[in-house]
Amino acid sequence: MKKTVLFLCFSIIFSITSYGQNRYAYESSDAFPFGRPNPEAPKQIKDYASLIGECNCKSFSRKKDGSWNDPVDMIWEWSYIMNGMAVQDKTLKADGGHSGSIRQFIADSSKWYVHYYSSKKPSTTLSTWTGNKKDDKIVLYRDQKAPNGTEGFYRLSFYDISKSGYKWVGEWVDKTETIVYPTWKIECTRKEN
Repeated sequence: MKKTVLFLCFSIIFSITSYGQNRYAYESSDAFPFGRPNPEAPKQIKDYASLIGECNCKSFSRKKDGSWNDPVDMIWEWSYIMNGMAVQDKTLKADGGHSGSIRQFIADSSKWYVHYYSSKKPSTTLSTWTGNKKDDKIVLYRDQKAPNGTEGFYRLSFYDISKSGYKWVGEWVDKTETIVYPTWKIECTRKEN
């Protein structure tokens, strides 16, 4: 009798554990610490595949006088979330300013929607950028006027993406994208595991 009860207990625990693992097979795990893309997600979920994992980065921001601040060390971590249906990134910066984004591809509009949050500027509503992968870059936009009132966008671009790392730039551009003013740059090198 004791053996039967013990066997039933182990069977129930194993079934519950297996159900949870199969049900959320694309979440982070020991085997896949940054999750995996869900095969039922839009194919664009793989747009960020080369960024998934951790990188050591240098973050450069522009001063009001137009010169650049000294670089800030940061870690940029990327993972698949929501059982492989979306992408999340987070940064941990040496200056104490941490941030992140939730990235979802909406098939109806054929665009990525990126919702940004930051520890230095908490907000009741999250800033949203939209865009796509174009050739070897990921480019996202948000409407933003220049300080002089000129209509334009704040454009975010990931480029020089490779197995060893990537670069990122945030820049104000006019509506025709002929005037370009970078305000923030990040250079990342993949961490050795």
